[in-house]
Amino acid sequence: MNKDLFGGKKVSPFLDFSFSDQKKNGEYPVSAGRISVSGVQEKFGAVVEKGKIRLCREGEQSTYILKPAPLDNSLSNRNYLPANEFLTMQIASLAYGIKTALCGLCFSKDGHGIYITKRFDILPDGTKSEMEDMASILNKSEMDGGSYFKYSGCYEDIARGIKNTVSAWSVDLEIFFNQVVFNYIYGNSDAHLRNFSIIRIAEDYRLAPAYDLINTALHIGGDDFALNGGLSSNILKSDAYQTTGHPCRLDFDRFGLQIGLKPRRIERILDRYTSIPDTALELIKGSLLSDKLKRIYLRIVKERTARFNRG
Repeated sequence: MNKDLFGGKKVSPFLDFSFSDQKKNGEYPVSAGRISVSGVQEKFGAVVEKGKIRLCREGEQSTYILKPAPLDNSLSNRNYLPANEFLTMQIASLAYGIKTALCGLCFSKDGHGIYITKRFDILPDGTKSEMEDMASILNKSEMDGGSYFKYSGCYEDIARGIKNTVSAWSVDLEIFFNQVVFNYIYGNSDAHLRNFSIIRIAEDYRLAPAYDLINTALHIGGDDFALNGGLSSNILKSDAYQTTGHPCRLDFDRFGLQIGLKPRRIERILDRYTSIPDTALELIKGSLLSDKLKRIYLRIVKERTARFNRG
């Protein structure tokens, strides 16, 4: 278990309970909620007490979030979803320098892997930082846009939201741009409006650390991008994009220019994705995915890297 996740404290990675037992006994915690990935993955608030991870009691403030494998059998390879998310978050952080939420894997009483992440919006004194996701910033809601409101618009809209709310927007736009390219290469077609947030740090508002990064292509079919408008409606698609339906480097280059990044900064970021870093290869190899899923995960990334390099 990553000690940074718990502030250097020794915490057992083994839980005293299992989510399947609680479901069978009708004791599914009140902290359950819905998140994306086909809307079937549950999340649960948790705290650390006396070196153990436990679920929050009703009304108690959580400092961690637990995400077990979905109980819904309709999701392909569902038992490996926690390992997938931990792997993808690690690759983003260690191979591409993307600031991510602290996370790890713990294990239920029946031996199943559980993804755990620390809430970065909860300060050490227990107070909550102001945080707002991009759906809220862009005034998108279920009332106005229906149940799929968080998938409406394009990534240029998010860039505009960053410019309008972050004083150091030129810095955070580069961070955001890096995340958009990463999500494409690593098969995350669920990077919707609610998976990007602005958080208050002291007196400033900044782009929040990346969270909910997962290779969704390992579990569900889907488009290259979560947002139905893709990168932007204001840029000309490359010939490769027009022909194959998949973007290449030129499309991301044009997107970077469209949102206001400098050409040299765009090139520097895009150069990171022309090949798969050794760090990423080692992380995939050492992950808790099955051998078959490791091969599929790597194949997805290789295919998207090849698409990216077409232009």
